[in-house]
Amino acid sequence: MTRAIYPGSFDPFHHGHRDIARRAAALFDELIVTVFDAPAKRLLFSTDERIQLAREALQDVQNISIVSYSGLTVKWAERHGVRVIVRGLRNVDDLSFESRIDMANRYMAPQIETCYLLCSTQFAYLSSTILKEVASLDGDISGWVTPHTAQALRRRFA
Repeated sequence: MTRAIYPGSFDPFHHGHRDIARRAAALFDELIVTVFDAPAKRLLFSTDERIQLAREALQDVQNISIVSYSGLTVKWAERHGVRVIVRGLRNVDDLSFESRIDMANRYMAPQIETCYLLCSTQFAYLSSTILKEVASLDGDISGWVTPHTAQALRRRFA
């Protein structure tokens, strides 16, 4: 059985994240969406809220579980017997950044592979930063998130 993780801060979980998670779930026996609880950036939502938003967005996919974690992603994967880290790429800038992380991970845990999935074209521009900015200015985000996440963003920016 091949287990993979899809790590991120997911602040908040949007359709680009959902696209990568669903496609990864089709490739692996089990996909664990791991929500990083202490990224080095200011968060809009708590860890529990981010987990709940991801669960709502992925509730129809049977082989996905969602948990929080802290520390190095590659060490978490190693401790939990996971051999694959899934990363979504929007563009060459993402690839440049992610490849440096992958090289560091290979140094620490050479048995763990990284699987890169290119995002679907309709989400190639979407980031949580853009999403939050548009939501904060009362823009239409309905095509980028689930209704539950849209409501959570509206409440946060009310």
